[in-house]
Amino acid sequence: MTQNQHTAVSNQPQGESSLVQAAMFSPPHRPVPPTQTALLRGAAPQQQKQQQQTALSEIPVQEIHGETEDVEGYDQPGPESLLSGEWTAPSGLLPDVGQASFGPPPSPAETVHGPDDRVQIQNTAIYPWSAHASLLITANDYSTWIGTGWFIGPHTLATAGHCVYIKNSGVPGRDGWVRSIQVMPGRNGALLPFGFVTSLAYHSVTGWTDTGDENYDYGAINTPINMGNTTGWLGIGTWPDDDLLATAGNIAGYPGDKPAGTQWYASRQISSVTPFKVYYDIDTAGGQSGTAVYRAIGGDRYGFAVHAYGGTTVNSGTRINRAVYDNLVSWSA
Repeated sequence: MTQNQHTAVSNQPQGESSLVQAAMFSPPHRPVPPTQTALLRGAAPQQQKQQQQTALSEIPVQEIHGETEDVEGYDQPGPESLLSGEWTAPSGLLPDVGQASFGPPPSPAETVHGPDDRVQIQNTAIYPWSAHASLLITANDYSTWIGTGWFIGPHTLATAGHCVYIKNSGVPGRDGWVRSIQVMPGRNGALLPFGFVTSLAYHSVTGWTDTGDENYDYGAINTPINMGNTTGWLGIGTWPDDDLLATAGNIAGYPGDKPAGTQWYASRQISSVTPFKVYYDIDTAGGQSGTAVYRAIGGDRYGFAVHAYGGTTVNSGTRINRAVYDNLVSWSA
């Protein structure tokens, strides 16, 4: 009997469904200011509702019209540039955590294809940029690496499996659950608008931890406090193939080829999908492993893949199919 590769595992004491037939989603959350949160606790139910509506209307939120973010200076490139140019290996103060499992480029690593279309996010303290976190990852051998995660609940971030569990590194003492992860939401270089926490609790699935199969390269991080209530979080969802192929994907994160700890954004149409993967030519670089590939619906953001890999013409992420969705919802409970 074949083991279900989506069987959840964790470093804490704790029939495959790969095709998406219909959409399912878990809603996002926009943060409520701490002062308003305190007011809500002592108010009557009707007052709570009125105060919460007022609070939400006052929260600074990045505008979005249609499918892509309205980021100053960003113009979504046309298809004419998809195959132009060559990839230059990223360089940074710390290496992408993907290199811990896969080795340095040209093995799987996120890439920029042709002209670099990414733009820097200047105000990372507003939603949805606040829901993206820079990760400083310490492996079992005390080597340090960078990655990206994104809040999907009050105390949970989705990320790549290789951000929480290093596999097949070939370095004695490095493989296995990482030692610790410093989570820095909305980081902007040396500025940490929400501070940071150190996480010691992680989740992934046997398809990654046992076999290192990239089709199952996803995981989650639990934080010791409910930072997501302050930063907000993205929704998650599953959609059929045709729906995703008609969608523009959005990616923000912390690439290692840009100034340390700065957040960058880009967007393009989804190129292709399989039951396990989503492919796109959205520019990224090492360090963005684990970030969300998300879409906009009615002004809300929903992740539908976990960015993890690159290629000569397209990058790719682990698709949030029903099994992935169920695990992410369970881990964020």
